[in-house]
Amino acid sequence: MIKKGICCNAVGGLLLAGSLLVPGWARAEGPALSATLGFEFASGDYGTGVTTRSIYLPVTVSVAATERLGFSLEIPYVYQSNSAVNTGVLLGSGGQMASMQKETAAMSGQHGGSGSMSSAKPGSYGRSASGLGDVTAKAGYVLVPEGDIMPRIRPYLFVKFPTGDESRALGTGAFDQGGAVEFFKQVERWYSFVETGYTVQGHSPVLPLKDYFSFNAGTGYAITETLLPMVVLKTSTAPIEGASALVDTRIKLKYLVTGRTSIEGYLAKGWTRSSADYGSGLAVSYDF
Repeated sequence: MIKKGICCNAVGGLLLAGSLLVPGWARAEGPALSATLGFEFASGDYGTGVTTRSIYLPVTVSVAATERLGFSLEIPYVYQSNSAVNTGVLLGSGGQMASMQKETAAMSGQHGGSGSMSSAKPGSYGRSASGLGDVTAKAGYVLVPEGDIMPRIRPYLFVKFPTGDESRALGTGAFDQGGAVEFFKQVERWYSFVETGYTVQGHSPVLPLKDYFSFNAGTGYAITETLLPMVVLKTSTAPIEGASALVDTRIKLKYLVTGRTSIEGYLAKGWTRSSADYGSGLAVSYDF
């Protein structure tokens, strides 16, 4: 376990160093830096019989190092109405918001929970908690650009740092690492994506975490050049012992306010015991 933790730290350090030490001459066309402020809400009992309401406020900074290589760092502030579930597992890497770029959804994680997801004792379930959540660093590379027939293929890696307080159910107390591959294709006004990934969760001192697979897919139709709706399916296997698989569907809408500013929102419905009953989100992004 010690060796695994060291590897996670090393990979995370490399990702962060890469995001900060981007050479100016290697910038992609268009904005090289973007920032996103999000607000996300989720509510459900996750099989515990106790409703937990969570608010997730992520600040995400993304850097385009080249036309193909990109990095991002997400720093979330988390609030939950009680400690019946662990928000670090419930929201996880990337939160509930799949960050939709101009044509597609990208770089999202999915986690979920059940009654065994909390490190808090049952007697403290009524206590609310808020504070810094688990920070996530990501690095992605466009391996195959989109062509007339071929979709764009973009693998990425991520590391989640245990910055959330696990004793207050704001984090897992463990490093996570993983990767995914995104496929995106646009045909006239129709655009679709598929993403499949795997997450290796670290050893938590309070939670029986499990490694898990994830699969996300979505399709949309550009009503105008600035109005982009999408229907998304998000799934994963159970991320913790005793949890069910996670399945939710959501309707998303992105509006390009200007060439640099965009607003994105979604409404979500969960379908399994360990998924949130429902959720919503809003994010504002600015390209520098």
